[in-house]
Amino acid sequence: MTGKIECIQVGRAFHGDGVSTNAVTNINLSFIKGEFTSIVGPSGSGKSTLLSLLGTLDSPTSGKILYDGEEIMKKSKKMISDFRFENIGFIFQQFHLLPTLTALENVLSPLFSRKVSYNKVERAREVLEQVGLADKENSLPSQLSGGQQQRIAIARAIVHKPDWLLADEPTGNLDSETGDRIFELMKQLNEQEGCGVFFVTHDPKLAAKADRIITMKDGSVLSDRKGESIGYN
Repeated sequence: MTGKIECIQVGRAFHGDGVSTNAVTNINLSFIKGEFTSIVGPSGSGKSTLLSLLGTLDSPTSGKILYDGEEIMKKSKKMISDFRFENIGFIFQQFHLLPTLTALENVLSPLFSRKVSYNKVERAREVLEQVGLADKENSLPSQLSGGQQQRIAIARAIVHKPDWLLADEPTGNLDSETGDRIFELMKQLNEQEGCGVFFVTHDPKLAAKADRIITMKDGSVLSDRKGESIGYN
């Protein structure tokens, strides 16, 4: 279990064709398991880059990120992969469901190559029930609505009970009513499971419902405050 994440002077630069671009710079933040945090800001502000860094999908080019005091990205690729599997679940704007697999099989997919202490199929059915789609376990993605596909993606993300749920624009491809339902489902999971949630969004109305709102611009943190009605350009 990972209860705390700390970003210390974190930066991420990309280099190409003789040009260096700072996607994020000088990020100093800490997060406690159980918080629901929205990350907002205009396109290109560094939101998705920060999420990739927090989720160990990418490494800082400066500074460090500590998970319960450990610098995980200094470890071997296998240890990083194992840490990610044990601690972090990902949800994206694109659902990334495998089209030839059923809903149940898509939820099971993170477990295919893993040894776990529980019955994999029973656990997958449990999370399908949790997201309200127990009756769709044999359906292919093409037979599901966008909102249902996103709920399958959420079930897949939580199948191994991660400590942290990282969602990058999870409502971006959905109408506002469906997006509201997806947000409420994630809030419910946050409250019931105690997982920390990072919710990247362009929707100020949804962001305002979070416990905490981090606003970014040009790769930097502009503000870090408790949830309230917000707006940005």
